[in-house]
Amino acid sequence: MKRFLSCLLFVLLGLLCSCGELIVGEPPADSGLADFEAAWKTVKDVYPFLQFKGINWDSIHTEYLPRAQAARGDEIYFVLFDLLKELRDGHVGLWTVGGSPVVVYQPPRSRRDKDAYDPLVIRRYFDRELRLAGNQRMEYEMLDGNIGYVYISSFQNGTWINDFAIVLEYFKNTKGLIIDVRGNEGGSDITSRVVVGRFLGSPQKYPPFYVKGELAPVGYIPSLGPFRYEKPVVVLANGRTFSEGEGFTEKMKQILTVTVIGDTTAGAGGEPHVFRLPGGRQIRIPTKDLRRYDGERQEWNGIPPDVRVEQTADDARKGVDKQLEYAIRLLQ
Repeated sequence: MKRFLSCLLFVLLGLLCSCGELIVGEPPADSGLADFEAAWKTVKDVYPFLQFKGINWDSIHTEYLPRAQAARGDEIYFVLFDLLKELRDGHVGLWTVGGSPVVVYQPPRSRRDKDAYDPLVIRRYFDRELRLAGNQRMEYEMLDGNIGYVYISSFQNGTWINDFAIVLEYFKNTKGLIIDVRGNEGGSDITSRVVVGRFLGSPQKYPPFYVKGELAPVGYIPSLGPFRYEKPVVVLANGRTFSEGEGFTEKMKQILTVTVIGDTTAGAGGEPHVFRLPGGRQIRIPTKDLRRYDGERQEWNGIPPDVRVEQTADDARKGVDKQLEYAIRLLQ
């Protein structure tokens, strides 16, 4: 009996040791290192702001290579996340295989103004429900004093932007118009020009941009109909106005009837592209260096307002929107 128990204990110990090896042993090598090398090279080849930001990308490769070599399985995501975060760029993103994008960095002004704009506070300034248009990307209605207000949350591609014609027709006889792009996440300049063109008396040149250090040919924003809105316009922008939301603000700022009120925009000035890595993971990296009309980079600098009016999260919690109130007083 003792001999049988001893043999049984020996077998069990052997099984436990075998299971322990299966549980804690290192998984086989995967595509993590190849993905790291591909991500690093992609940034080196296409990213336009390494010199501007003073980033020594070769030194960063040396720093991160040991981590990439030691990573197993999904550990490579942490390496890639930290690697891309070194760019300090709000456009840069990372996808898991079959997953959703993860933004690796948020600009400081975006963090500051995260809760400064509150749509529920906005509604307190109206005596009726706001109308919706553009697949709910636009909210609009009349304010006291015959002033129009429209909030545009995005400039993503789509025919939804054609509804702006309906919005502007509604405000055709107003004393002035407020276009609110605080929190606008950006999108396409082809979309935003549908709005900009309705305030132009003649075609307006696009701001300049560079690709791989070379100034690219730029076109013109056409003047669009069926009528031009010629009354005073206020554009509301803040640190949550991002990417093409900033480009829109800069284009509108050139129009004589327009005043930009609020705070400097996020400072996201590179048009991003998505690149697939060998293991199926994807990264999003800007490839263009977008500039303001004065030649300064939109990246990090953002678009400063004509009139700075501070609005904080504490103001919003108190039910006050100082930037909107200033715009209303100006138009009145």
